[in-house]
Amino acid sequence: MREALREYPFDWILGASFKVGANIGNATEKEYESLLRRIPTFRGLLEPLVALGEPGRLALAGLGEYVDKLLTARQKGKKIAMTTFCQSPAILYAMDCVPLLMEHMTAMGSLAHKGGCTEYMDYCVEMGFTETSCSSQRGALGAYLADLAEKPDFTVIDTCGVCDTNANAYAFASAFWNIPFYQLNYPPELTGERAVEYHRKDYRNMIAWLEEQTGNPLDVNRLREIMVEIQKQDRIISELQELQRLVPSPLPVLYNLFIYVLRFPMAGTPECTAMLQAMLEVARENAQKGVSGLSGGEENARGLFIYIDHYGANIPLWGLLEKYGISHLGSILDRYYQEDSPFARPEETYAVSLDTLDDMIDALAAQGARMPMVKQIRGPYDAPHMWLEELLAMKEVYQPDFAVYFGTPGCRNTWGMVKPLARELEAAGLPTLILNADVFDERVESWETTQSRLEEFLEVRKIV
Repeated sequence: MREALREYPFDWILGASFKVGANIGNATEKEYESLLRRIPTFRGLLEPLVALGEPGRLALAGLGEYVDKLLTARQKGKKIAMTTFCQSPAILYAMDCVPLLMEHMTAMGSLAHKGGCTEYMDYCVEMGFTETSCSSQRGALGAYLADLAEKPDFTVIDTCGVCDTNANAYAFASAFWNIPFYQLNYPPELTGERAVEYHRKDYRNMIAWLEEQTGNPLDVNRLREIMVEIQKQDRIISELQELQRLVPSPLPVLYNLFIYVLRFPMAGTPECTAMLQAMLEVARENAQKGVSGLSGGEENARGLFIYIDHYGANIPLWGLLEKYGISHLGSILDRYYQEDSPFARPEETYAVSLDTLDDMIDALAAQGARMPMVKQIRGPYDAPHMWLEELLAMKEVYQPDFAVYFGTPGCRNTWGMVKPLARELEAAGLPTLILNADVFDERVESWETTQSRLEEFLEVRKIV
């Protein structure tokens, strides 16, 4: 790793970048232009977010606030809990812990800075972790292994579907630092009393383990406050995704990113709720006017991203969609199967009840079983309540013109089934493109190459 990368802590750099971005709204036009000249590698992300007004500002502020929670945890007497993006942080906040999401930190670093987290990925491998693992963990983890961020006190994760590199990355880091480790199992079936009961007991065991690690009993009142916020967030997300059904879609192209960018690290927090509410107000206004959320004003096509998004510096994916007038209809990362989800059947969803502690814990366990990847990729892609079934439902609800698969070379569980999945989507009338990029590491395939393949697909299939 270059010595220059050791000059400043990785987490501090991220927090400072997003905090500065959030304060742009207080700047004069002259001050804003002067700032942009001084942040050439950050302006490609900053400008589109600032152009979105209050939702963009709140997204930047929320990301800065999240990192600040990590930076100040110890001086406030809080534990840092390393966890994965597919494990809701709600219970950790209720236990007075700060969740550390390696995948999320990698995505933030990749979006915000030229070169992303690639050198941290290499350092992670130098420390002994396999280079064939998912880059989403290796990026931030390399920075943490290099002592460039506040280290976690323990690890608690939900198994991310059947993603071995996800689980192994956290097990490796826990062994490297010799810190306590707890892993939830995922229920083999989404519905059925046996599966529900198993996951419920597993979740309660996790809470007892957290109480041992923190020395604090679960604060029921604090948990109820968090669950109230989750209820609000669920309702807003459901309405946003209902509005997305309209043609043209009234949601700005970056809103799918916004839905999960704070939901993953800050579910159940007022900051996340405020950003989602600001998004909803804009989307409602656009819907009332019957206009597209695209900056160009005209929707030429509708794209469904069947796995994850691309996190290159300066958000090139969303810029390309804006260029061609393509609405983003969501990816696997913004689907939580909350009650009233427009694309879900009632038996697939979870509801939040605040009546008793048992009700709240049951709701969190049910939510955990439906987090992105945990729900869709627990086994065969064409089994009930799995990936294919979800995408066919999304096709009927949102009427996309095409679908795209983005992932990483480490996504072996999806690479093993994405080709037959694509064939079935094509047979159902949905043109589907599989891209070989690593969405966190452009050394695998440059964005220019990815863009050319995507543009060729759009042209050959006569989509735009």
